[in-house]
This record gives sequence, C-alpha cells and structure tokens, in this order.
Amino acid sequence: MSHIEIFLLAVGLCFDTFAVSLCGGITVGRELRRTEVLKIILCFAFFQAGFAAAGWALGLTVSEYIERFDHWIAFILLGYIGGKMIYEGVTSKDEERECGCGRERSSLLNPRQLVLMSIATSIDAIAVGISIAFLQLSHVKIGVCMSEIFVCTALASLIGLSGGRKLGAKVGSRSEIVGGIILIAIGVKILIEHTF
Repeated sequence: MSHIEIFLLAVGLCFDTFAVSLCGGITVGRELRRTEVLKIILCFAFFQAGFAAAGWALGLTVSEYIERFDHWIAFILLGYIGGKMIYEGVTSKDEERECGCGRERSSLLNPRQLVLMSIATSIDAIAVGISIAFLQLSHVKIGVCMSEIFVCTALASLIGLSGGRKLGAKVGSRSEIVGGIILIAIGVKILIEHTF
C-alpha cells in the first residue's frame, strides 16, 4: 500500500465525520469556544483511528462477523439521534432554543451524544482496519496509516463545524430539524451501501 493509497483511505473514511460535524455546526446555535472545538474534533479522530487500529488488531478472525452488522449499528445510532433532533426541533419553543433552557438539546456539546456520533461514524473503520491486516503491512506503515486517519478525521470535523456554523445562521431556528434529517440520511446511506 503506497502513501497515496493510505492518504486516500484516510480521506475516504472521514466523509461521514464531515457530514455529522457540519450538522453539529448547524445546530449548535452559538460560536464554539476553542476547547469545545478541540474536544469535538479529537473525539471524532480518536474513535476513527482507534476503531481502525482495533480492526487491524482483530485481523482475519472476525472480519465476516463485523461486516454483517456494522452498518446496522451506525444506522440505529444515527437514526436515534437524528429522530431526537427532529422531534426537539418540532416540539421545542423558539425561546427555549434561543436561550438553551428547557430540555437537553441534541448537540455535539453533549458528551454522551458526541461519543455516540463518533462511534456511529467510525464503525466502518473497523472493517477498514481488518482489510489493512490482510495486507500485512509493516508496523511503521500501520502507524502512518492510523496517524493519517486521525489527522484527516480531525480536519474533516473542523471544516464541517466551521461550515455548519455559517449554514446554521442561514437556516435559522429550525436548524435541529435540518440536522436531524442529515443524520438520518447518513445512517440510511451507510445501510444502503452495505446492504446492496
């Protein structure tokens, strides 16, 4: 596997992270502090690279088993969070949405939801890691591969958050509904890609 192929693999893995971060940027409702941005991008990057490394470590023994259900887990997690966001966007009052009071909102700022979204967008990385194990790369190349996955995912998340903030200002008060639809669409895309 060449360095260009490793880079393309890392870029290919982070499209879902970009889309979820874009959605998160739309729904956050305010300017993010640097520490919040750092927490979000590091969480996405950690899970993406970590799941790829876990897949590589598992190797050949469980590849067929994981590939049978990884897309269902991603679909259920993204569908649940997306549905919750749509429900909150439809039922919450404008004042609650603007001031952040009332029910707890679906958001990348919620640690539990951030971890769930990070897991949902990273499940495919397990299968990719298993595929990498088939190639029997050197430990140095494995380290480079995992590092590139980490960096590309962090950058995709950062770009998504920035773009989402700008888009969120245009979408207005119903941004949670838009964000929920995006998450459900990502889940459906993952399911279709692995089912057909």
